[in-house]
Amino acid sequence: MSQTFLSQHGHYKNLRVYWVTEMIYDITFYFTHHYLRQGDRTIDQMIQAARSGKQNIAEGNQAATTSSQTEIKLTNVAKASLEELLIDYEDYLRVRNLTHWDYQHPRYAHLRQYAQSKQLLHEYQSLLPRLSDEEMANLCITLIHQAIYMLQRLLLHQQQRFIKDGGIREQMTRARLEYRNNQSNRSNQNNQSNQSIQNNQSIQNNQSTPKKSQ
Repeated sequence: MSQTFLSQHGHYKNLRVYWVTEMIYDITFYFTHHYLRQGDRTIDQMIQAARSGKQNIAEGNQAATTSSQTEIKLTNVAKASLEELLIDYEDYLRVRNLTHWDYQHPRYAHLRQYAQSKQLLHEYQSLLPRLSDEEMANLCITLIHQAIYMLQRLLLHQQQRFIKDGGIREQMTRARLEYRNNQSNRSNQNNQSNQSIQNNQSIQNNQSTPKKSQ
């Protein structure tokens, strides 16, 4: 058989979207414990939404080997969790009369560019104590938008791969049929080879048998 039916995928820690969701989780954990009152149920809700976004990417990636359907489902759960978290950050800014930095805000373009850089990945933890709640919320909102966009693209890729390759049962069936066809072809080749040998031996025997004198 030329290939196995269990396809291998890259590790989730190599996905940029996973790095971004890990930052989102860390920032959200810091944000909720510094800017929300102790006992506020929103703390647990935001942390769980951030965790779900990160964890479901990892679980979906690991499930991909045996179930494309589970991979797609968990990736979509990750996206939905981040969309929920996005609303929480937007609500925080709105009810406190803080500014949500849209594309017209003077700091928006720089923040968007900074959020896409590897520099942020290496220094965000040391940066957090220097940010206000408005700055940190807008940073996380920008990261969430980026993560959602990447997850949309990842979902599209997963669906296209499922359409092309099918689910695990289809892959198992193809692998089994390929194996049986290979075995059948090998058996036919052996039979033909044996028949050829027998024919050659028969010819040689006929040529070596002395003719009777008249």
